[in-house]
Amino acid sequence: MTKLIRLTIRLGLWKETNGQAFIECAMIAGMVAVAAGAMLPGLAASISATFSKVAPLMSRAATQAG
Repeated sequence: MTKLIRLTIRLGLWKETNGQAFIECAMIAGMVAVAAGAMLPGLAASISATFSKVAPLMSRAATQAG
């Protein structure tokens, strides 16, 4: 999780004022994760756990940005 946060900060996605680019990247990452989970059932539990950790952070960021 910390690697993802460091990567987003390094790429400058965290600096977006409206958050649109970050949300779009998060949606694309989500679609890739769902596809990977469908193809590799062994990863499904790990992906689910990661989404469970990220969802509250995204909700909090969305409410603070608005």
